Parts: sequence; C-alpha cells; structure tokens
Amino acid sequence: MNRANKLTVSRIFLAFVCIGFIAQDTFPFLVGGLILFIAASITDFFDGYIARHHNMVSDLGKILDPIADKILIVGVFLAFLQLGVVNAWMVSAIMLREFIVTSVRLYGLNKGAVLEAQMLGKHKTFSQIAGIVAILLILILSKSLRGNAIVNLLRFRLIPVIMCYIVFITLFSGVSYIWANRKTIKTF
Repeated sequence: MNRANKLTVSRIFLAFVCIGFIAQDTFPFLVGGLILFIAASITDFFDGYIARHHNMVSDLGKILDPIADKILIVGVFLAFLQLGVVNAWMVSAIMLREFIVTSVRLYGLNKGAVLEAQMLGKHKTFSQIAGIVAILLILILSKSLRGNAIVNLLRFRLIPVIMCYIVFITLFSGVSYIWANRKTIKTF
C-alpha cells in the first residue's frame, strides 16, 4: 500500500462522509458536502500524479482508483436521487455503465490483463465532477435564496440539462471503452 493508494483509500472514506452530508439536505450540510466532494475530487488528481511522478503506479492502484471514483460519483448521484433532484433513469444509466466497465476491468485483471481508463473516460469523470459541483452550488443557492425565480430556473431547468450531458458522456465513454478494448475482451 503505497502513498498514492493510501490517498485513494482516503477518497473512499471522504466519499461516504460527503454522501451522508448531502443526504441531510440542509444549508450547512450541503456546504460541507460540497467541500468534502471537492477535497475527495482533488485526491483523485493527486493520487494519479503521485503514482506517475514517483514511480508508484501499481495494478492495485489502477483498479482501486476507478472504484473509489465510482463510490464517490454514484453515491452522490444516489443522494441527489433521494433528494428528488435527479431522475432515477439517469442514475440507473450511470450506474449501469459504471458496473459494466468495472466488471470488465476486474475480470480482465483476474485474467492478467489490466484495462486502463481511456481519455474519454477521464473527460467523463471531469464532466461528472463539474456537474456535481454545479448541482451542489444550485442546491446551496436554493437553500439560501428560497423562492428566488432565477434559482428555481437553475434548479428545475439547468440541472436536467447538466444531467442529460453527464448521462450522454457517461454512456458514450462506456461504449468507447468496450470498443477500444474489444480485442483484449475477446481473449477472455
């Protein structure tokens, strides 16, 4: 367990606390959830940076990092679903993609093949993080400016647009990942 992997494990802990905060749906807890989410997202950058620049890249890290990402991202989307902010089909589509890609990745590892994330997958992760930050900011604004017409417009019009983009890029990156690794997957 190197430093990069320890940072990844800390992201999993932060994810659960963040999800719990968001589920409280009060101004202070949403602000705390936003801070924890940003902190957890920053660890995603630093664990990869440390691993690459200090020669700590490991098969464990290649698998653990995306799993930590999925716990954080899917958990927050489930909290949003509980709050009635996003539609169930959107969260289901995101979860389906994450389950399939992670299953393929873990199966590949079991067979001795490490299937790394593609660049489109990194764009997907960035889009999900940016979208979650935007949604949390809108929720925080809606708690502090109750009844404000602009905030209501953001909540009921912008959040669905953000989520549609996230669902699109998430599914597209999943199809792209499977396609890019099709030859390796065929050998399983």
